[in-house]
Amino acid sequence: MPLNQFRATLTPPPQEGYYLSGVSHSECVQVTERTNFRNDLDGEERPIDTPAGMADPAADEGRSADGADIASTDMSAGPSSRADTTQPTFRGGRNARVESELTELQDRHLRLAAEFDNYRKRSSRERAELADRAQASFVSKLLDVLDDLDRLVASDPGTPLPALREGLSAVDRKLWKELEEAGVERIDPVGTAFDPALHEAVSTTQSPDRSKDQTVSATFQPGYRFKGALVRPARVQVYSDQGQH
Repeated sequence: MPLNQFRATLTPPPQEGYYLSGVSHSECVQVTERTNFRNDLDGEERPIDTPAGMADPAADEGRSADGADIASTDMSAGPSSRADTTQPTFRGGRNARVESELTELQDRHLRLAAEFDNYRKRSSRERAELADRAQASFVSKLLDVLDDLDRLVASDPGTPLPALREGLSAVDRKLWKELEEAGVERIDPVGTAFDPALHEAVSTTQSPDRSKDQTVSATFQPGYRFKGALVRPARVQVYSDQGQH
């Protein structure tokens, strides 16, 4: 639209401001220019309350203005948690009380470690001494058997064979009496079922009938147990009917 035509559309309003033509007076929006702004607070401006008050205004310009703004904040009124009575005492960068407790715990740990080491050594020594005493007691019971064997060996070479046999049998019975009292048990499984936990099969033989299959037929070397623990398995021969029909 040309400028002269736009101006023609504007008509002087009855009041302050301008209105667009063609729009009713009730629908138009009056545009005014307000220049008489004032502070919303009547009277003097109220200063801002701070715990320590405000410092004097800083310089308006220059390098000193920034430094003065920082200095205007009063840091002397710190929080209550910074009071001397609430601050821990430090020594060498560490809390003295914590350092004392740590030292005490370290000393206690060293004492406990030393006591446990002494207990372990003492227990090991006591077990070894107890085993030695038990072995000495067992050996003392065999000394009588050894004495009988020495007398039998030193007997007259002209001693009749039945007498030597009877003497050896007596020594054997005496020896087994001491062994059984000590907890030694002999394993001679002839006629019993083969048990791989107690027996060692060194050979097999033809079974006379199927009822004796996997049964010990002969003992080549007896086994021994000591207080229930296997010392040596018995070496045996076992019946087997494999291949029979």
